[in-house]
Amino acid sequence: PVIFADEPTGNLDSHSGVIVMEIIQKLHQEGRTIILITHETNTARYAERIVRIVDGLIDSDEKVKDRIKNHSEGLK
Repeated sequence: PVIFADEPTGNLDSHSGVIVMEIIQKLHQEGRTIILITHETNTARYAERIVRIVDGLIDSDEKVKDRIKNHSEGLK
């Protein structure tokens, strides 16, 4: 029920990264909880919520207002 994804798009080209994120979105829609770690701002925009951690401490915790919800948005 919980998927931990550590840099799932880290070494991929942008098109492949979008495909991976669409799979992760589908898994979430099916009811799984996804905990995704990324340094990529665009990848983070697929999330409903972003928790930023700096030096081991929570720096911010916010809902994503400009979420990426489909393939064409993800390639921008």
